[in-house]
Amino acid sequence: MPDDVVAARAAAEEESAFSRPAVEPDATAAYGDHPDQLIDFYAPRGATGPAPLVVVLHGGAWRAPYDRRHITPFAGFLARRGFAVANVEYRRGAGADAGAVGDGGGVGDGTGAAAVAGRWPDTFDDVAAALDALPALARQALPQADVRRTVLTGHSAGGHLALWAASRHVLPVGAPWRVDGPPPLRGVVALAPIADFEVADKLAVCGGAARQLLGGEAHFGERRPYADPALLLPTGIATTLVQGRTDLVVPEAVAESYADAAAKAGEVVGLTLLEDVGHFPLIDPLADACAVVVEEIAQLAW
Repeated sequence: MPDDVVAARAAAEEESAFSRPAVEPDATAAYGDHPDQLIDFYAPRGATGPAPLVVVLHGGAWRAPYDRRHITPFAGFLARRGFAVANVEYRRGAGADAGAVGDGGGVGDGTGAAAVAGRWPDTFDDVAAALDALPALARQALPQADVRRTVLTGHSAGGHLALWAASRHVLPVGAPWRVDGPPPLRGVVALAPIADFEVADKLAVCGGAARQLLGGEAHFGERRPYADPALLLPTGIATTLVQGRTDLVVPEAVAESYADAAAKAGEVVGLTLLEDVGHFPLIDPLADACAVVVEEIAQLAW
């Protein structure tokens, strides 16, 4: 397919995904004192008993302008399909006046002027704290949620965080986020994840966001073992990656590299490649690709 056609399609996909109105949660709970340390909960629609819990980590290149609001249509879609949903917010990089998501602006490639990707170690502190607090918060805010059937999903930078959160038990000894054993998850479904920092850095994914997340050139090498999912294998957690073949934001090569690293570590990671699909249809409720994502989640959850 010609590059101009791919680019035009990608722009249309982004516009479609970010044209959806935000979906308000049924409840919100704090897992810390910072304004970004929040989790929105969505009750399963039409469920007659306890429903699996899907934990959503949004993308946006770990940058401040791109918060959880842009992924609420996806969270609402999951709830309509019978899942209990927890949409996690976390601290991101220093902000700027980039286009506000949820108000007609898309996240694009996350390279808004003066926006810095992530905070070290705050972004990781928050994801770890949110996941640790989630079972108790879900029982209080969303009694319909069956926390024993939890699936973790995330899109783009959120896909990275989902893979990372599932690998905390294999972090280097002494890492502040390390836990003693595998997290109680049914599995992970990572959507176009920034899953291999070396490959992402070489491809300048999201304007070099992975390098920024780790504190820049001076810290990239030393911090990768604590943050790069491709170096935190095997996890022993059922994992599937869903990736569009025409993704211009996080190219297919990033997901493929992670899957290869998993195989070398003796772990089988599912890799679902979708033809003629870019970055944003994976979280667009009106796109066929989003239905594929929900099916992958359901296979782990039910």
